[in-house]
Amino acid sequence: MAFAFSGDGVRTIGYVDGFNLYYRALKGTPYKWLDLNKMLSRILKKENRLVGIRYFTAMVTGRIDPDQPRRQRTYLNALETLPGLTVHLGTFLAKSTKRPLSGSNPRQFVSIDSFEEKGSDVNLASYLVHDGWRDMYDVAVVVTSDTDLITPIELVIRDLKKPVGIISPSIPCPKGLAQVASFVRHIRKADLKNCQFPASFTNAQGKRITQPRGW
Repeated sequence: MAFAFSGDGVRTIGYVDGFNLYYRALKGTPYKWLDLNKMLSRILKKENRLVGIRYFTAMVTGRIDPDQPRRQRTYLNALETLPGLTVHLGTFLAKSTKRPLSGSNPRQFVSIDSFEEKGSDVNLASYLVHDGWRDMYDVAVVVTSDTDLITPIELVIRDLKKPVGIISPSIPCPKGLAQVASFVRHIRKADLKNCQFPASFTNAQGKRITQPRGW
């Protein structure tokens, strides 16, 4: 990871659970075109110096919405213009399965589409511990409300003696996360509204990146 932010202050890395952020705070809003650097800088204290952001997600399939992969790729292109940000991809599984229809008599089965994102929480946990062990940050902040991440957060705080804060897309933050975290912040509507990318801009390679319609 190439750390690109410079200056004085407490070295801080943000670890963003992309799907959790989307489904807990962004879905159904006009704020999906979110600049993570602006948002983290707005929520954190002035002494926190962002030296990097790790964004964890998986590529969607477009099985239901054929245009969804294009919108996601456009957003990732926008994120990759941020200094010090890296994207880490898990996998997104789409499959059909049969389930019993509730209340049916005689029992009937229906086919449903099942979608499951795999790997992002493991990747996030691994980098959180690994970066801490390598002393790449003084403070870590994890953008999630997923309680599956309690154990790696607890390990970093207890064994590496480094504070780990939660920036929760859910209000309130789940109790288990709030209890183990060094501090808790919440993502509010004003944070999303005021931290958007420009509707259209050019990256360092001269490629035009334009906000997807409806975002």
